[in-house]
Amino acid sequence: MRFLFLGDLVGRSGRTAVFDRLPGLVSDFRLDFVVVNGENAAGGFGITEEIFEAAREAGADVVTTGNHVWDQREALEFSTRHDRFLRPANFPPGTPGFGSGLFEARNGARVLVANVMGRAFMSPDLDDPFRCASDIVGNCPLGVAADAVIFDFHAEATSEKQCFGHFLDGRASVVIGTHTHVPTADHQILPGGTAYQSDAGMCGDYDSSLGMEKEEPLNRFVTKVPRGRFEAAQGPATICGLAVEISDRTGLAEKVAPLRLGPRLEETTPSFWN
Repeated sequence: MRFLFLGDLVGRSGRTAVFDRLPGLVSDFRLDFVVVNGENAAGGFGITEEIFEAAREAGADVVTTGNHVWDQREALEFSTRHDRFLRPANFPPGTPGFGSGLFEARNGARVLVANVMGRAFMSPDLDDPFRCASDIVGNCPLGVAADAVIFDFHAEATSEKQCFGHFLDGRASVVIGTHTHVPTADHQILPGGTAYQSDAGMCGDYDSSLGMEKEEPLNRFVTKVPRGRFEAAQGPATICGLAVEISDRTGLAEKVAPLRLGPRLEETTPSFWN
């Protein structure tokens, strides 16, 4: 199975780049399943139903989120209507929306996708992500109820992300980190067969501070006095994500490589799909 994950969409620049390029990526690479993190798609803060539906139309099978999931208040309402829109599964019981789901890929495979948020340096402080993840895979085990298992782990601390990957090694096809908006160079297949990367990076303008116009963040570091709001940077976006070849037999990763397309970072595409 050919799986592609795209990191956090940031603002109009990021979502426009993804919506323009993703249909061609699905076609050219013959992708079976695509997950996109959309929690910063609406001006850098949250996501609207219109943007979610546009992501789906562009080729995203599932849209995940994170700590900004409720920044656009309409998400509290539309999250209950769309099972392919995921908020972190470790929100307390009774929270609107879905934290995981089982979906059919283009090749007919059963794909479990789960969105879980870390706790180190994160707000709000949600339930234990490790126990939550264990419950999810326990209820829908790889190779039994699911042909592939994908986790978007939205977290700040690299140590927590790495431990989360090792915790699920052999029980998940892919564990991909999001939230920090900078692509890490540690894409690998863990000893048990799980594809892992600490952070997929963002899909946005990298001439910025994590996708935000750099002047106000810089001002706050220098003066400690806010002068305005954070605004999403509007320059040309670079698309960043992770490509994974998943075994149809075992559901574990066989190949993994980064994807980067755009003007500011060195471009790369997975050689095993070319």
